[in-house]
Amino acid sequence: MNASEGNSDVRLAATRALYNALGFAQVNFSNDMERDYIMRVVCEATQSTDVKIRQAAFECLVAISSTYYDKLATYMQDIFNITAKAVRGDEESVALQAIEFWSSICDEEIDILDEYSSEFTADSDVPCYYFIKQALPALVPMLLETLLKQEEDQDLDEGAWNLAMAGGTCLGLVARTVGDDIVPLVMPFVEENITKPDWRHREAATYAFGSILEGPSADKLAPLVNVALNFMLSALVNDPSNHVKDTTAWTLGRIFEFLHGSALETAPIITSENCQQILTVLLQSMKDVPNVAEKACGALYFLAQGYVDAGSASPLTPFFQDIIQSLLFVTHREDAGESRLRTAAYETLNEVVRCSIEETGPIVMQLVPVIMMELHQTLEAGKLSTDEREKRSELQGLLCGCLQVIIQKLGAMESTKYSFLQYADQMMELFLRVFACRNATVHEEAMLAIGALAYAAGPNFSKYMPQFYQYLEMGLQNFEEYQVCAITVGVVGDLCRALEDKILPYCDGIMTQLLKDLSSNQLHRSVKPPIFSCFGDIALAIGENFEKYLIYAMPMLQSAADLSAHAAAADDEMLDYTNQLRNGILEAYSGILQGFKSSPKTQLLMQYAPNILNFLDALYNGKDMDDTVMKTAIGVLGDLADTLGVHAGPLINQSISSKKFLEECLASDDPLVKESADWARVAISRAVSG
Repeated sequence: MNASEGNSDVRLAATRALYNALGFAQVNFSNDMERDYIMRVVCEATQSTDVKIRQAAFECLVAISSTYYDKLATYMQDIFNITAKAVRGDEESVALQAIEFWSSICDEEIDILDEYSSEFTADSDVPCYYFIKQALPALVPMLLETLLKQEEDQDLDEGAWNLAMAGGTCLGLVARTVGDDIVPLVMPFVEENITKPDWRHREAATYAFGSILEGPSADKLAPLVNVALNFMLSALVNDPSNHVKDTTAWTLGRIFEFLHGSALETAPIITSENCQQILTVLLQSMKDVPNVAEKACGALYFLAQGYVDAGSASPLTPFFQDIIQSLLFVTHREDAGESRLRTAAYETLNEVVRCSIEETGPIVMQLVPVIMMELHQTLEAGKLSTDEREKRSELQGLLCGCLQVIIQKLGAMESTKYSFLQYADQMMELFLRVFACRNATVHEEAMLAIGALAYAAGPNFSKYMPQFYQYLEMGLQNFEEYQVCAITVGVVGDLCRALEDKILPYCDGIMTQLLKDLSSNQLHRSVKPPIFSCFGDIALAIGENFEKYLIYAMPMLQSAADLSAHAAAADDEMLDYTNQLRNGILEAYSGILQGFKSSPKTQLLMQYAPNILNFLDALYNGKDMDDTVMKTAIGVLGDLADTLGVHAGPLINQSISSKKFLEECLASDDPLVKESADWARVAISRAVSG
């Protein structure tokens, strides 16, 4: 890699080889002399005359920044100088990697600071060196310069990536790393450029403002946003440049995403006074060219999302009809296939439906036949080319997704539930026809919609089971597209809750398939936790009729419990999975115990009680449960005491869970864990004293 190597192909190959070997260099990086040498060679290579070598050397620096963050302090000043030089003067491929170095440092510091702030401080053995905070006065101006290097048509190209986008992305990460400190460094640039005649300056100023909206506090940003809002709304309508409009709509979306919603303490940015103006502008902007219209839909999406949990009338309520008409109009635009516009319009429509209330229920009801008609039309299409078939499948997926949201909304409101269910037959017929088209994505969406319909229809859903069952079985057998399988397992849970014991005739088939899925090596591991939970759903629905499945289900739960209790988690991802698995197993135990409660057959479960208690004790001793598992585990202890009563008293008394674990849960800050523990305590004292 040395400059003395005359052959640049050899030098490039050596630089790439180092890049690939960095993961194995822990020992070298712990030794000061070796580390100094490696860093010197890499930094020298960033100055090579060959552009490919310069790029490869910066790629090494990026990899070093994430792998050896804690070893960088002595080199940061030099690295800043060479990255700044590259960003300001080198070719784009090199400059992009130089910016990526700083983005990568931000990622590291965001993670470390996250761990500082969470209660879980076991892992934060890496200190934060606050490199970004120290570099701010020089780093921010360098990034702001890059924002002026836009490409003419970058908004139209889905995969576009250039200096301006990389700089803006890095600026956004810097804002998340340092919070309020970035604001005074960026605002002068915004104010200076936002009204300049050249579109590049206006777009850069808008992009800079939009980039710093996540990270700084609402208190710091709200006064600025209140001033900027009117300006942005007028730019979205009147600015002659498409670029500026595109970025303005994106920035409005970020304002609504981060500075609007029921969770914020500050005075609302959106009021009944300015809401009409905001909506007028967004709805007008949805008629603009596709890339601008798509961003306007996105802004409306976040605007609606802020009212989803409001519960009462929001400032959107009076304009509900207009919003829905405008969104439907967008979905029918000739050019809705460009810039993901149609998808964005449906996603926004879904969010608007989610924030509807009793008062706007009738308007949502009018949507039902409209969306059903559109789905019907996609099913009537004749012979299609491959490309058209793909587009049709995408549209069917969007329409099924939209119906799912409508079903959840109307099925949950007393005022609309009964009138809405008159459409159930036609809907079910459409969904079954969708299954006949072979396409995994559409199957997922239709499955989810059917789950929602079952939940809304309750026991009456049983009349659709004879036709639907074959597709349910197909979904459970779909190992290849494991997401379909996972979603189908979830729908079995919905059916159990809706049909209760009316699901009994189908349980042999379902249980057989679930047990097959569990023993399969082909099935993606992420589907296994929900399958265990599903055992619990089935047992809750059919009660003591679950008896014949115990000899199959219990040993499987037992071996999975042993594995997951003693799993040494290699990394965070594995620990997350282990906890999902534990939670699934516990939900199964809980459902089975509750399903047999007050049945003459409860004693059948006694033989499994020692294993269940051992599992709970092992989880407690392992000390790596998350709060969800803790809540479910202490709940299972309560279920065991509640269902088996005095028979299990002595066993429960001997377990650690009933003492230390219960005490710990009773003292938990998490209200859900505490609630579960209070219930368990009562059940245990009954079982033990009985």
